[in-house]
Amino acid sequence: MTMGNHMSSRTRLEAVFNGATPDRTPILGGWIACTDHICSITRKTLTEYWGDPLNTTIEAYKILGADGLIDVYVPKHNSDFRFIDKEDYWHTESPFSIEEAIEKIDGMPDPERIESEFDFDHEYATFMHDLQKRQSACGDMVYMPAQWDNIPRLLWSELLGYENLFLILGLYPAKIVRLIELSAVQAHLRNKVLARAVADGFYPHAVLFGEDICNQRGLMISPEFVEKYYMPNIKYSIQPLIDVNCRPVWHSDGNVLPILDMLIDCGFKGFQGFQTECGVELEYVVKKRTRDGEPLIIFGPLSVATDLVHLSPSEVRQKVRWAIDICQDSARLIMLTSNTINPDVPLENIYAMYQEIHS
Repeated sequence: MTMGNHMSSRTRLEAVFNGATPDRTPILGGWIACTDHICSITRKTLTEYWGDPLNTTIEAYKILGADGLIDVYVPKHNSDFRFIDKEDYWHTESPFSIEEAIEKIDGMPDPERIESEFDFDHEYATFMHDLQKRQSACGDMVYMPAQWDNIPRLLWSELLGYENLFLILGLYPAKIVRLIELSAVQAHLRNKVLARAVADGFYPHAVLFGEDICNQRGLMISPEFVEKYYMPNIKYSIQPLIDVNCRPVWHSDGNVLPILDMLIDCGFKGFQGFQTECGVELEYVVKKRTRDGEPLIIFGPLSVATDLVHLSPSEVRQKVRWAIDICQDSARLIMLTSNTINPDVPLENIYAMYQEIHS
């Protein structure tokens, strides 16, 4: 069914999430990681930006014409554009030995304790306070922040260090399985909170999350381990969302082809990202179907490593049209970039992406 041509942003997004036809392709904002670009769009000085970085960034996406906002990035330092630095990355080394790492794992609370100590009413009130405060600032844009903590963790490198992680995985795999299971309980509880917000009409019927478990060649852990221990816990953790018809969308960095079917079987309804330089082609992904036989939701697919960096504005416009054509009868498209837009992306290309959508 073709719907009206004057939809609100929320109606437009929900139309795509629910398989209806919008008046145009929706577009999401939130990943411009360059304060100079934000200032240019809003015509504000850096001093004015730093006086209120959150609302200045939101204003930039309003000017561009975003339908939804999945994040608001603010640099860590006013002399830089970076939102993360070397201190945020997970390191090979760990500050403690493998024996100490195992002791830490054994000392974690069991699932029953995690559930008993989870105060649903308090967590929901806190979530709603933050959501409504930011939604008020967004106005007609839909504030739908990615929920990165709402899935189980597979790679515990930030706790263990990569060396300890892979040593423990090889020598004591049950310890890593325990970490996955504990984080699945926590994710399930968080998703019950999110599902309530969806059912109450405050959060839309799709949510972005995921974990970077693939590098440029594929999975960093054996597919057999991932399929046997990780995927069942993902399926459990996202069930509250499935129950309220909220569609989980997986953030897809690296070569995610080995896990596409696994994630679909778990209940994922869409994918975001698509690093073509890793062999992940949109034409292939859109042919997939959900486990219910529905077209996938696509958040993407413009690359911040190739398309937006190297193409001219007119070529960016062509790429937008190409993505719409590819998804036309095969998938449900919400325009977004593959990842954060860094200063190497010309501002003219950002304008071209948004303008072509609105044309």
